[in-house]
Amino acid sequence: MAPKQVKSFPSVPLKDELDIVIPTIRSLDFLEVWRPFFEPYHLIIVQDGDPTKVIKVPDGFDYDLYNRNDINRILGPKASCISFKDGGCRCFGFLVSKKKYIYTVDDDCFVAKDPNGKDINTVEQHLLNLKTPSTPFFFNTLYDPYREGADFVRGYPFSLREGVPTAVSHGLWLNIPDYDAPTQLVKPLERNTRYVDAVMTIPKGAFYPMCAMNLAFDRELIGPAMYFGLMGDGQPISRYDDMLAGWCSKLICDHLNLGVKTGLPYLWHSKASNPFVNLRKEYKGLFWQEEIIPFFQTLTLPKECDTAAKCYVELAKLIKEKLNHIDPYIVRLADAMITWIDAWEDFNPPAEAVPAVANAKKDTVPPKKSK
Repeated sequence: MAPKQVKSFPSVPLKDELDIVIPTIRSLDFLEVWRPFFEPYHLIIVQDGDPTKVIKVPDGFDYDLYNRNDINRILGPKASCISFKDGGCRCFGFLVSKKKYIYTVDDDCFVAKDPNGKDINTVEQHLLNLKTPSTPFFFNTLYDPYREGADFVRGYPFSLREGVPTAVSHGLWLNIPDYDAPTQLVKPLERNTRYVDAVMTIPKGAFYPMCAMNLAFDRELIGPAMYFGLMGDGQPISRYDDMLAGWCSKLICDHLNLGVKTGLPYLWHSKASNPFVNLRKEYKGLFWQEEIIPFFQTLTLPKECDTAAKCYVELAKLIKEKLNHIDPYIVRLADAMITWIDAWEDFNPPAEAVPAVANAKKDTVPPKKSK
């Protein structure tokens, strides 16, 4: 087996390869601190809540802005699968993007500094994670062997050193931790001050709590599985949108031999949400997850599921069949998962069908909003 080959990472922005998706209910002044890093890229802004509210975007950014009226117009009846008054609305941005990579970030997150005081370029680090392989089948004690200055340690199987494609890059956060409501209530003053200079592959078969505030993924490899569920307004649960996407995408990555990395890059999470409001939103999930997570841990998808979309349809069927006793909501969720895949295939048809569908969709995308 030849030694690992680490490609040099380009210093110029890969603007034709990545979109930045931002869900929001407020004006986006926070973009000013991100300007050096975000300005070269196209932004897809998904406005949640009242569609008549004016969302202000600072000058100089290339963006499209979609509100609920746009979503209803573009998707028609299938708009029912996009959450309302919930951060899961961001998956509409994943749907309409045509780029290979997606980076999604919350509007209460800012540029963090590394221990040397240098601003962290989250986009560059996420792309580096996604463009280098993952090692889910055998843990390397130096974490990511593809980082500069690292390699595979003695005893690591040579047959596994080429790794597998990376589908998901899960970044972390300094300052306000990503806690559930009970933990928030007992640790109201706790802050994350630990900067761990590491990236690691999450092993095959291991699940993790995915947080969407600092997340990137390969849309071509795992995009159909990045559905954030039917939550928020009119539903009995919220704040589990990224958890659902994390469970589903990790199961499918394991099945398709794709990798998930976590660690760098960090950003600065500035705002602690109200723990009492959060408890009302998530309390059912706190109970349900104790049955749902073991379900994912013991699930095996059939060999015939050889794409993320096929895996997701099968997963939706199994959720509806095996978990419907938890609550009637589970049936609605599973049906919404199928609707999501139908919408995904409308916007991402097989190559031979692109011209016809592209013409059909020609007038569905709203004009770019600019100041």
